[in-house]
Amino acid sequence: MQNIVEISLLADWWTNLVIIGMLAAALVMLIIIGIFAFYFRLWIQSIWTGAGITIFDLLGMSFRNVNAKMIVRGKIMAVQAGLGDSSGITTKALEAHYLAGGNVPQVIKAMIAANKAKTIQLTFREATAIDLAGRDVLEAVQTSVYPKVIDCPPRNAKRTSLDAMAKNGIQLKVKARVTVRANLQRLIGGATEETIIGRVGEGIVSAIGSAEFHSDVLENPDLISKAVLSRRLDANTAFEIVSIDIADIDVGENIGARLQADQAEADTQVARARAEGRRAMAVAEERENLAEIENARSAVVDAESEVPKAISEAFRNGRLSIMDYYSLRNVQADTDMRKSIALSSSTGTTSNK
Repeated sequence: MQNIVEISLLADWWTNLVIIGMLAAALVMLIIIGIFAFYFRLWIQSIWTGAGITIFDLLGMSFRNVNAKMIVRGKIMAVQAGLGDSSGITTKALEAHYLAGGNVPQVIKAMIAANKAKTIQLTFREATAIDLAGRDVLEAVQTSVYPKVIDCPPRNAKRTSLDAMAKNGIQLKVKARVTVRANLQRLIGGATEETIIGRVGEGIVSAIGSAEFHSDVLENPDLISKAVLSRRLDANTAFEIVSIDIADIDVGENIGARLQADQAEADTQVARARAEGRRAMAVAEERENLAEIENARSAVVDAESEVPKAISEAFRNGRLSIMDYYSLRNVQADTDMRKSIALSSSTGTTSNK
């Protein structure tokens, strides 16, 4: 009886184990079918286009948190354009670029555009490096195929023209257009459009400043273009300057004449200041002379005040008598009369004249 019970329990255990196994197998099959259904369309596209991406590659992308749809479409675009693993565009390379934060579709489009142009040597490694450097690689390829025109100065700048002065003092206002082509080999680490604009503006100002007369520049604007192009302003930049065209040139102010007028006005102010200084010094000297005259007069008055004292002292000492004093007074009166006659005579002569 005990054996029968044990056999019955063993049979139930196996039955439960079989049921659990079947349920687990069904669950696994459902998961596989779900994954297969999710990636089936991408896998079929890859098979039909020859992209060479297997279902296991798609499963690996899920575990690596890679956008499988983007990778498959990028690989299909590359294969359809004639770019495959021989060009470096492998599935792993695309995944690595995606995980590095790159723009996979933009890189593929740039590679296709460069391949169609047939004149641009661009490898997948260079394209990914340009993209990871923050540059728009597709725009760079397009600019390399179709040159780009840059306004100098830019349209959004505060100044609407480049102002420079010729040697004769006449101001010229110039607007230029610079045609550039992207240099993909120098795109990483090369200077941007702002450097090109700055260098071209400096070159235009220098070329105008070297001209003897502004009329020479007006007659031959290409003198500016030739002078600027000869300086190789695109060195160490991400662009190659194709041409520099003078779009507009106007005559401004006569800065030389204005500077001369300002200098003359400044010289006049300096001369006036110096004359005023000399006048002030003359006035001060005159006042000093007047002060000296007054001092001399006070000295005369002091000396004259001593005369009565000396006369009285002479009377007391007996060295001067009354008759001597009157004789002295007569001499003084006679002297005063002579002075008055001489003064009246000189006055009459002057009036007659």
